[in-house]
This record gives sequence, structure tokens and C-alpha cells, in this order.
Amino acid sequence: MTTTPPSVRRESGRGEKVWGTACWHSRLRHRLGRRLPEVSVDLRNVSERARQALHIAMVAPPWYDIPPKGYGGIESMTADLVRGLLARGHRVTVIGAGDGVDRRTYNEPPSARIGEAFPEVVHAARAEHFLCGLAPDVVHDHSLAGPLCAPARTAPTVVTCHGNVRGELGAYYRALGTAVNLVAISWSQRASAPDLNWVAQVHNSVDFATFPFRASKEEWVLWLGRLHPDKGAHLAIEAAWAAGRSIVLAGKQTERAEQAYFREYVMPLLGQAAQYIGEADAALKRDLLSRARCLVFPVQWEEPFGMVMIEAMACGTPVVGLSRGAVPEVVLDGVTGRVRHEVGQLPLAIEEAGSLEPAAVRAYALQRFDVPVMTEAYERVYQQVFARMHGPGRPAGREG
Repeated sequence: MTTTPPSVRRESGRGEKVWGTACWHSRLRHRLGRRLPEVSVDLRNVSERARQALHIAMVAPPWYDIPPKGYGGIESMTADLVRGLLARGHRVTVIGAGDGVDRRTYNEPPSARIGEAFPEVVHAARAEHFLCGLAPDVVHDHSLAGPLCAPARTAPTVVTCHGNVRGELGAYYRALGTAVNLVAISWSQRASAPDLNWVAQVHNSVDFATFPFRASKEEWVLWLGRLHPDKGAHLAIEAAWAAGRSIVLAGKQTERAEQAYFREYVMPLLGQAAQYIGEADAALKRDLLSRARCLVFPVQWEEPFGMVMIEAMACGTPVVGLSRGAVPEVVLDGVTGRVRHEVGQLPLAIEEAGSLEPAAVRAYALQRFDVPVMTEAYERVYQQVFARMHGPGRPAGREG
């Protein structure tokens, strides 16, 4: 018998905050000082004595606030990393659009224009103007067009690769050569283009303290993300049906391709047992992730990471996914979820997920995907590229 979908609480904005750098210091977690687990950075030749405070210019994409009010995985990761770096004594200047930044390229993020070229180009030009007046020790660039300026910068540029490096994005980074120091967000991503100028592999993270743990789960399942064919929302609905479970879907559909996919593949499947509730803000997302029996993640491409998987695990909610891209790196089969090779195997995996222990799901993920792990890894990267460009004897943390 199909389970009944939940009543969804939609108090928009409740518990949701936008943090600018001015107030980040007051929100630092006391747990950042604890002993950290081993990190997956492959350049470890920077001594403890050489790890001095740096001035890091953090260039975010132009599309959302920092952190985002709703969708925005890169922006969430950027905000968490900045908080972690401030906690470790570094100076950070955030360049981006909207709220939560120190240098603003747009007063309001041009979110409705995602996919257009000019917002990226204007953002890059304005960001470079700010960088010229800052004189940072390291530039960490998360934007698309910004790395074009890397060859002319006096500070080394670190670029986190947030997308698929097999195609044109890889060709772009390949053309930039050693001007950009690339960080992969998974081993799978790095292996897909091994010839690029990789300097490290660092998994993304989330602030576990902001995700509520719930040991008792409800009977429905959840799909959450961007409504795009690559994310397989329609496959999640079919798998839930086959398992006799209802499903709640929450995600954005602002781009034309997303809207077309939703109309053709998702909307015809909606009904009492499959409810679409729109895009979830930060508070609603956490509520859904903590209550669901499991998160269904039937990706149809080589996903380089998948932030929603670690968000679910932070709530003690197992992930049922297909073995594509980084999924086998993120989800430990039989402990934090079920990883399967075929779509037809997902219904049984959904049922099996109910036997997994939520406390074990969260504990495993906490040791690998909490903010301190990511922060220390990037700190090592910054110190290494700074020392390579300037030598270990040059003082860092200059005023700009």
C-alpha cells in the first residue's frame, strides 16, 4: 500500500539567516578547534611552522547571495569555507553579488539570468577591479569567467572545479594551464580529466551544526535538487511507486531546460503519491531532509559531487543513489545508504534503507564532510601555492 505524503510546513524564511562577513566572527563554532580527521589533499609539503595567516580573496559566482536563501550549493560551500577560514585566523575578503559579501558586483544577484554570458563577464570585470585594490595573498575563484584573469594576477589563483571537466569546462581550464591551481571536489572528477593542472582533491562540506538530526524517520521518500534530466526526478518517482512509497519533490525550475523537463517528464507523474512543493528554502530543506525515510538520488550523469547527499546524511537520513560519478565516494553502501548500478534496483534499495541506523549515517558523514575537514584542506592548498609563488620566507597577510 502506498504511504501518505507528509503535510509540508512552508514557513518561508523561518530560521533562515544571511550572514555577512561582519557578523561571521560571532557565529564561529567552538568545535573548530578539535582534532581533525585525515583530509584528502595530495600536497602536504607545507610545514606547520610555515602555516601563517593569509589574506584570501574569495570570488563567488554572481547568481545568489552568500549564503543563499534557497538553492545554491556553490554559494553554501563558499560561505561555510569563509567561516572556517576566519576561525583559523585568516583574513578573507568575499567578492560576490547581493547579501553577505564585502565587495559587491551586483546589488541584487541576477538569478533570473542564469545561463546568460554577460552577467558572468560583468561580474568578472568588477571582481578584478576589486582585486587590484586588495593585494591578497591568494585568490580563490569559484566563478566561471574570473579565471581568465588569472595569468595577469600577482597572487596565485586557486579554482575549485564545480562542474563537468570532461567537456568544454575542461578545455577551458586546459587552455589556462598553470595559471590556475585546480582543486577537484571528488576523485571521480579528477580521474575524468587527469591532465589538468590539479593541485588537490577536497570534498565539499556542510556545517553539521545547522542540520537537525532526527532518529525517527517518516515513511515517505524525498527527491531534492535541480529539475534537470541529469538529476533523474522522474526516475525517483517511478522508484518510489515501485517500492510502494509516496515521494515529495522539491527543487528549482528557473531555467528553460529545467521548465521543459518538468513539464514533459515530471508533471505527468504528479498526484497524491508524488507531490511537487516548489523550491525549498534553507529551513524547509532541513525539515524535509530530517523527516524523510531516505533521499533518492538517481543521477544520470557523472555527478562530480552532490551536496544534497551530505546534507541528507547530516540529518541522519540515508541516501539511495545510482553509482555514477562521486556517489560511491560520498555514500558508504550499507552504512550511509544504498548504492546501486541499475534504476530497477532502486525500489528494493529504498526498502533496505529503512534498516540503516540514522546515528551511524550522521557519525560517518561528520568525520568526512564537516566544515573543519574542508577548511584545513583548503588552508594547506593556499599555503602551498603561496609558498610556490613567493617562497617560504615572504610574509603573508599583507594589508591591501
